[in-house]
Amino acid sequence: MSYTAESKRSYAAGSGAASQGQKSALAARPGVALGSIMGIPISLDYSWFLVFALLTWILGSSYYPSEFKNWPPLLYWVTGAATAILLFASVLLHELGHSYIAIRFGMTVRSITLFIFGGVAQIGAEPPSAKAELLIAMAGPAVSLGLAAGLSVVQPLLAGNEPLWGMAKYLAFINLALALFNLIPGFPLDGGRVLRALIWGATKNLRQATLIAANAGRFFGFLFILAGVWRMFAGDIGGGIWIAFIGWFLDNAASAQVHQVAFQGLLAGREVSQAMSRQCVSVAADTLLQQLVDEHVLGIGRRCFLVVRGPETVGLMTLHRIKEVPKAQWSTTTAADVMIPMREVISIGPSADLWAALQLMDRDGVNQLPVMSGSEVAGMLSREDIVTYLRTVQELGT
Repeated sequence: MSYTAESKRSYAAGSGAASQGQKSALAARPGVALGSIMGIPISLDYSWFLVFALLTWILGSSYYPSEFKNWPPLLYWVTGAATAILLFASVLLHELGHSYIAIRFGMTVRSITLFIFGGVAQIGAEPPSAKAELLIAMAGPAVSLGLAAGLSVVQPLLAGNEPLWGMAKYLAFINLALALFNLIPGFPLDGGRVLRALIWGATKNLRQATLIAANAGRFFGFLFILAGVWRMFAGDIGGGIWIAFIGWFLDNAASAQVHQVAFQGLLAGREVSQAMSRQCVSVAADTLLQQLVDEHVLGIGRRCFLVVRGPETVGLMTLHRIKEVPKAQWSTTTAADVMIPMREVISIGPSADLWAALQLMDRDGVNQLPVMSGSEVAGMLSREDIVTYLRTVQELGT
């Protein structure tokens, strides 16, 4: 239904979306790995099991018994569970639609996660053009509409088998509703992405297009909240709460995108050299991890070090690398044993744009980057450095 405005992008399908402000938390949370399709890792967020149980209960205890009167009780529950699974299979196909088009435009899809509101596909780059944005956004609803049409066509063929006919009827309706819901023209829904693409193409201004689409998303989020409250006062407490919660989620995602645009504006035109730390802590390659932890991590609060052998910088050591080594081995393991060799380190130049640096960190899942001037390390840039720099900029009003 959406993708975030960071370099970690997300297209989501269902009744909600992942947002920039959530830092792609849904995709980062641990879940249940299901395998991969087209080379894309597929997983279930733990919240999926909650909505699976709830949907199975609604279908098995209410929907199917009201539609089909003479089934054995167990058949209602089996059909309900099967329908819930097929619904999420439909959501997965919706996400794969987004992902396939993104891959065709040369973008990397990092993962697809199914969660309580549907699904989120993590796409690892900004769309290269308004056309790419439009086609990627439309791909998901197109898949859902295709599924709705296909299931409607096969229904007559299943007329002799009530459970299969009932599932096809329900899934055709849900896929149609999913497509139409996602086409609402407000971020982070697919329709909001379509709106952004159209404005982007007309104005050639991505930031302006993003702000308009995000504010449209906030408007529709408020409408859902008001509709949910109205439903609650009308007596439908459960349905009203759910609709209001969807509205809150949409508004939260859209608001985060507005903040994201403001944050990007603060970084615009600012270089890495303005925010980087020039006091890089260097440690000898034969330094034991225990000494590193005692003297630098616990003693000074450092989390990242350059590893040197004589005059040459040979690698990068991070707190994460230290934590991967069992504590019992810290007294016998050196920095050189577990460092990231410089040839493998992702770096950036001092004149690079700060926003590009942050995107690079997000794309590769790192919290700091060595700043290289030719073959020399000129400094170190971390997320904390960027936040500190922006705080100073805001305080000075520059």
